[in-house]
Amino acid sequence: MPVDPLWNGTLARQLSEQRRTGALIRLGREHQSWTLAELGERIGCSAATLSRLERRARVVDLGLVHLAAAEVGVPRHVLMTSLAPPSTAAPAGTRVTASSRDAEEDPMRRRTLLTATAAAGPAALLMGLDEALAATPAPTSGLGALSSRLAAARELYDKGAHHRLLAGLPGLIADGHRAAASRQDLDQARLSSVYTLASSVLSKVGSYEQARLTADRARTWAEVSGSPLAAAAAARELAIVLRHQDRHGEARRLMTSAAADVEATGLRTDAAAAAYAQMLCTLAYTAARGGQRAEALAMVEEARRSARRLPGTPPPGRLFPISPAAVGLYAVGVHWALGDAGAALEAGKDLRPEQFPTAERRARLGTDMARAWWAWNRPEQTARALLDAHRASPGEVRDRPAIRSIVNELAERHPHTPGVRELRAAVVSAG
Repeated sequence: MPVDPLWNGTLARQLSEQRRTGALIRLGREHQSWTLAELGERIGCSAATLSRLERRARVVDLGLVHLAAAEVGVPRHVLMTSLAPPSTAAPAGTRVTASSRDAEEDPMRRRTLLTATAAAGPAALLMGLDEALAATPAPTSGLGALSSRLAAARELYDKGAHHRLLAGLPGLIADGHRAAASRQDLDQARLSSVYTLASSVLSKVGSYEQARLTADRARTWAEVSGSPLAAAAAARELAIVLRHQDRHGEARRLMTSAAADVEATGLRTDAAAAAYAQMLCTLAYTAARGGQRAEALAMVEEARRSARRLPGTPPPGRLFPISPAAVGLYAVGVHWALGDAGAALEAGKDLRPEQFPTAERRARLGTDMARAWWAWNRPEQTARALLDAHRASPGEVRDRPAIRSIVNELAERHPHTPGVRELRAAVVSAG
């Protein structure tokens, strides 16, 4: 389809380069001679909402941006340029090493700097990531292929090494953008995966506004890449953020659509089948948190059926490492979210840590069972399950606000219960 000459003009190019997405939408709307009310009627929102979208410098609702931009005819490449964060080179005065060559060639110094950054604490790490999201840092050099570094970052997540992962994300984001400049689908899908991983860890530590931003960017780059699996992963992360923000209806609709999109691929490979089972699991838990009991239970049973063909141990590197045991663990969470602690404990009674290949999942078994025991008013079993989780991955207990809250309540209400003092000391000393 030919591009309207409007979008090759100087004004459109300037607005795109200046990251003025709302102004681009206004340009397209006025080119169509539509009022705010007319465009709003076409895409299902109010004129006031559209007016705010056009005037704001910051994108708040990426879904609405895509709808409005498509309706007024903004070409995909113009929209993507306007949504990408600006790249900025680090000023010479901020260099820590004597020269860029020193930084590239001194692995020991690089590791020391990374360790020092990670030790600075969650607030400093989140501030550093904030800066990287506001303006993409200069790319790093000499740190290896992006694919291997992304795999290493996922391993940090799987180990529960949240602080180390947060410390490394700005550089990974910078290099992801450099790679995506190739306009190759695979490089763009990898950048989407970088942002998906960022959203995962940010949700884990309770930084939901940043998690929403990174999930939105993951969806944008997945859409550009055309990868259905990258799109599914990004949609899942956004749904998780929406759920944490008590927007259960939106999260459920998003996951329903994402599951349908994956199913439409035909599920001809194990990777696609795993993605579909994961979408169903997340949809089940999302429905449960929204009080949709029948839907939640139906979805978790459908996930069980979908996972039957999958191996008990997912192969390394799989984007959705779901397994029959992992579906069973989701069932624990679904029953807990529906307020049925007894059913949650029954669902998890035969699950064992050795069924889960990563420390993150083994710890999640402990924390999910602990939530059920706590709801069942069993402090000793709760403490025992949390200690199991902490031994598997301290970050899963230390960094998750909801789990820290249980630890604190245990310490206040049952200080003499076996294991509580040890658990409290471990969490406090780690924090």
